[in-house]
Amino acid sequence: MMPDKHGYFGKYGGMFVPETLMPALEELKNEFFKATKDKIFKAELKRYLTEFAGRPTELYYAEKLTRYLKGPKIYLKREDMTHTGSHKINNCIGQALMALRMGKKRIIAETGAGQHGVATATVAARFGLKCDVFMGEEDCKRQALNVYRMKLLGTNVIPVTSGTKTLKDALNEAMRDWVSNVDNTYYMLGTVAGPHPYPLMVRYFQKVIGEEARRQILVKEGRLPNFIVACVGGGSNAIGIFHHFFHDKKVKFIGVEAGGRGMKPTMNSASISAGAPGSLHGSYTYLLQDKDGQVLNTHSIAAGLDYPGVGPEHSYYKDIGRAEYTPIMDKDALKAYDLLSKIEGVIPALESSHAVAYVVKNAKTFKKTDLIIINLSGRGDKDVGRLL
Repeated sequence: MMPDKHGYFGKYGGMFVPETLMPALEELKNEFFKATKDKIFKAELKRYLTEFAGRPTELYYAEKLTRYLKGPKIYLKREDMTHTGSHKINNCIGQALMALRMGKKRIIAETGAGQHGVATATVAARFGLKCDVFMGEEDCKRQALNVYRMKLLGTNVIPVTSGTKTLKDALNEAMRDWVSNVDNTYYMLGTVAGPHPYPLMVRYFQKVIGEEARRQILVKEGRLPNFIVACVGGGSNAIGIFHHFFHDKKVKFIGVEAGGRGMKPTMNSASISAGAPGSLHGSYTYLLQDKDGQVLNTHSIAAGLDYPGVGPEHSYYKDIGRAEYTPIMDKDALKAYDLLSKIEGVIPALESSHAVAYVVKNAKTFKKTDLIIINLSGRGDKDVGRLL
């Protein structure tokens, strides 16, 4: 699925930004399309994904979880095993190569859980780029380990004290900075949201997840999965694994959103399940808003899902029925975090725990012959401190 020339997936997407950013987005779009046709660029991307990020990641048969649930056969796509501990490194390597290609000397980024921030800081260190990461003050507290990691890597972490002091506000500040420093600064957006070409570009760098998973499941099982389950905040890990299966209509996509403390306004971050179409951070998409169109405050125990919008391609998938989106509450995500740790020896990120929780809660609704891939988007070391 490709967006149209203006960056729309159906009616979702677009470029709703100040005029001062339009030349930068056009430059980025043109360079991105050139890069995707450049054999040298693609070879470099593949080399760094292999030698630096540690790809391919394992498609791991969760034998004990399968036995425990007495239901479908479950595989975990182990993005937690990449360098820096999450899928975020895939996109950051790609965009760092874009920044070098465009002659930019400084990178800025937003981060919620800190995984994108750490991956950004890592590639900035590797490629010798100045790096500033905007992070909500509340997220700085609940993800202190990742703040330390970013600083250790030489990145300047800028706490954001406006609004709810979480991911939405960090993204606001990053975009303000970019408007002021567009000539020398590359904005490394971390998810499949924002203005065109970011949703398409981030998908391009994350699609390696699904490409690998498709090859791996055919080798291990000789057939495609019945279900692919992934958590959805902005939605990059989910699009990354969904994309390569898009035309396999018998493969059902389940996007798991943050139900938080409940489905009342301000208690969750379930943008599709509880939201409506509107404009946020440069694109038209599903978002959490009041009757006057004002963006609502959000909540999730997982900082990386604590965002009031979603990537426009997910909105399109929702409307055409290609994917089902459903919320999982904090309490269920915590139970899944504990369960997977104890019976598989794999500590999942709280974000990924939402996807695990969906399968645990719905185990009896699957057939025993069903084959499920859960995208384990990141590891949970970062969450241990706040759960002690």
